Amino acid sequence: METIHTIEWMKQVARDARVNARGLGLVPTMGALHEGHFSLIREARAQCSPVVVSIFVNPKQFGPSEDFQKYPRTLDFDRAALENLGVDYLFAPTPEEMYPSGFRTSVVVEGLSDRLEGRSRPGHFGGVSTVVLKLFEIVRPSIAFFGRKDAQQARILRQMATDLNLDTQLAICPIVREQDGVALSSRNAYLSAAERRAATALHRSLEAVSAAITAGEHDALRLLEAARRVLTAEPGVKLDYAELVDADSFEQVPVLRRACYMLLAAIVGNTRLIDNAFIEPKADSFRVSV
Repeated sequence: METIHTIEWMKQVARDARVNARGLGLVPTMGALHEGHFSLIREARAQCSPVVVSIFVNPKQFGPSEDFQKYPRTLDFDRAALENLGVDYLFAPTPEEMYPSGFRTSVVVEGLSDRLEGRSRPGHFGGVSTVVLKLFEIVRPSIAFFGRKDAQQARILRQMATDLNLDTQLAICPIVREQDGVALSSRNAYLSAAERRAATALHRSLEAVSAAITAGEHDALRLLEAARRVLTAEPGVKLDYAELVDADSFEQVPVLRRACYMLLAAIVGNTRLIDNAFIEPKADSFRVSV
């Protein structure tokens, strides 16, 4: 595996690789890699060759009071893990490389970026869209792989790719969970043992919603009540939002009629976690993917 730190060298390597590639794959990450990332990389290797993994803790997607400085950085571990997974190239630029002096451009997907996570984290999605567009332009992948845990982010990036006529396809892969149901996240490293136990409330609340849907409940208020009941019963969890939204518009829906997401965000200790369930029509009922 070759480690690349500069944009020009990454662009040159990607140009050369595309000549004989069966489809260049990109897995964008911020490092502190875990099984969730590894599942994306395995999927990328199954569909593409060569595979590029980027590691870049993007300062533009962190707010002033967020955890940019303490965000886990484990480059030596990550590099070894990527070697073992058979990744071809690691792109690990510095902030100065990605955002040189005088950088002024921001990419904002209007109408999807200012609600839910965007409301709680102003400017976050502008930072995400900007860095992902830069990565797409640098690497020019055939397919880029993202996880469904960040469902709103995935929807925003799909819209950006459509609106800007990008050649890169987006592959959105399933959420990977621990045995107790907690969705894998680099920020889980912040949790104490007690907080880690409390974090299971997010998954338990989604399971409560799934059970209610299976029992025939389609009313959004009652489904949200089922989720909030579990979350508010856990003393270590402070709910930010629980919303049932249309899978395309991400606007609230009053009743299940088409594909939706149940989206959650909560503070556990001092750590902000997100999770979701995807709800889609299936025959005469709905299938819930948690």
